[in-house]
Amino acid sequence: MSLDRNWQQFLLNEGLDEKGIFTYIQGLQEIIANIKPRTMTEKRRLALAVDNLREVKRHARKMQNEMMVLHEKLNVLEESLTEGE
Repeated sequence: MSLDRNWQQFLLNEGLDEKGIFTYIQGLQEIIANIKPRTMTEKRRLALAVDNLREVKRHARKMQNEMMVLHEKLNVLEESLTEGE
């Protein structure tokens, strides 16, 4: 592949593996689930990590919902703008 083709794909966002935040969260959940703590300190740290990850997931879901609402509002505004012309 030529450099020009790679640059063109980059500019057009082609060939990029789009991973959402939930993909990363799931990966972290699997990693945490497979860790076997050896001490009480490690158990507490893992419990804290699980709680933090749960909160991150909750906030990501909330942000995603808000983003969808904003996209819908933007579409309505764009449609009303084009109708007014």
